Amino acid sequence: MNEKEAIQKIFNMKTIAVVGLSPNDIRPSYGVARYLQSVGYKIIPVNPGYPEILGEKSYPTLKDIPVKVDVVDVFRQPEHVMPITEAAIEIGAQAIWFQDGVINAEAARKAEEAGLLVVMDDCMLRQRQAMDDPSYAPHCEI
Repeated sequence: MNEKEAIQKIFNMKTIAVVGLSPNDIRPSYGVARYLQSVGYKIIPVNPGYPEILGEKSYPTLKDIPVKVDVVDVFRQPEHVMPITEAAIEIGAQAIWFQDGVINAEAARKAEEAGLLVVMDDCMLRQRQAMDDPSYAPHCEI
């Protein structure tokens, strides 16, 4: 978990479902997703409260997404991530990324046992930026 090689493999994947993506531009989920979208990743919002976020159709759950998802990026409190993890496994995602502050060892273990790459308590934006500029370290808490 959180291995540099796994992180590099994840960034070679192109379709990212962002669970808990907020339409509010001051929320970390919005900033992270907007950045990933700006550098070429296909972002799929997962938020049942909104039909569209960042110009993309939003889905109520991972299981409602009609295309293949490579990475599930999670912006939810730790106590809510086990069903998300189970859904990520069910839809055939290759990786799950639990953002800063999202720590659930049981969910991470379940994902790893199912063969998913797992990153926990880290920020996709910060790690992606660090690939180009190691001094870049924004704050990405949920």
